[in-house]
Amino acid sequence: MKFTIKKEDVLTVLSKVQGLTGRKSNLAITENVLLTTVENGITLIATDLETGMEGSYPANIESTGAIAVNARKLYEIIRDFPEDDICINEVENRWIEIGDDNVQYHLVGMNPEDFPENPHVETVEFFDVDAAFLKKMIEKSVMISAAVEEKRAHINGALLERVSSDEVDGIRMVSTDGSRLSKIDYALGEDQEAVNFEKVLVPKKGLAEVAKFLSGEGVVRIGIQNNYFIVRRNTETIIIRLLEGQFPQYGDIIRKKDASVIALDRMRFLMMLKRMSILASEHYRGTVFAFGDNRLTVRATNPELGESKEYLSIAYEGAAIKPSFNPRFFIEVLNVIEDDQILLYIDDEEKPCVVEGQNDKRYVCVIMPMRI
Repeated sequence: MKFTIKKEDVLTVLSKVQGLTGRKSNLAITENVLLTTVENGITLIATDLETGMEGSYPANIESTGAIAVNARKLYEIIRDFPEDDICINEVENRWIEIGDDNVQYHLVGMNPEDFPENPHVETVEFFDVDAAFLKKMIEKSVMISAAVEEKRAHINGALLERVSSDEVDGIRMVSTDGSRLSKIDYALGEDQEAVNFEKVLVPKKGLAEVAKFLSGEGVVRIGIQNNYFIVRRNTETIIIRLLEGQFPQYGDIIRKKDASVIALDRMRFLMMLKRMSILASEHYRGTVFAFGDNRLTVRATNPELGESKEYLSIAYEGAAIKPSFNPRFFIEVLNVIEDDQILLYIDDEEKPCVVEGQNDKRYVCVIMPMRI
């Protein structure tokens, strides 16, 4: 196998697949990418056995073949290569030459026949989603991440479901870690009929890899086939094995009926919470939010460091309540809400707080109170 490829045609994808190839699996070969020559170019495949990526890229082919090569070293070589045209040549015993007349590298390759095969998804029924909004859906969902040792499917995965209601006619992504929950909707319109599933659990790790391939322009195609979630854009396809399990019923949690509604300036509230988080630590994360007499008082206490307190004028005339929350959860939500004004729906010390933008109702986050 021998081909010449332009640096700009392959550098970006090699950067994006490092999350897959750098993840530990039971097979050492998953630290590699599989390069295979095709007509007018090459295919590049990466996998961590749960999520697989395949893409086609233009190249000048001199001889055909396939080889598995270490993804990290190939990326670093191409990233720092001084020329635009890079020749990759397989020689005897699966050694690979990379370079030109002035710069040369020799890497040990692996047997391409040992590389895990991605599922075949040629007959998938796809529907189109705006790429920029899908990226937002994913980022707002995987933000609520699971602990490393977490085994529960509904914590490790995000629920993707078809929704047809007065609020939205399209798809919804819901994510939770047990302490908070996010819901974000996307209206499909005429493409609603193309959705051929009711609900699936997609691993958050796989969705995070998808987000790396999404930009702010155009559309992507989404499909579900057998036990796989497939995202396709141009010449690149990502395939994620779905999780088995049930996502808990969340309807009652996101209801806002009977709760007091408090409007806040998003940036002012965000900076207030950042200041109150300065004294937080791993053992002292709870912060008291006192609502009463048209004022919000946020107080953080850390016996190891000290305490802080700040006041904020609000429109609230209800009964005084003092729930405790992890301020980091609010900070992360406020960082992804795009409205200048936000709404808090608060009931009492025992019930969760619902947060949403004043205008954009497609994204809602629920934060559970803490016991201090």
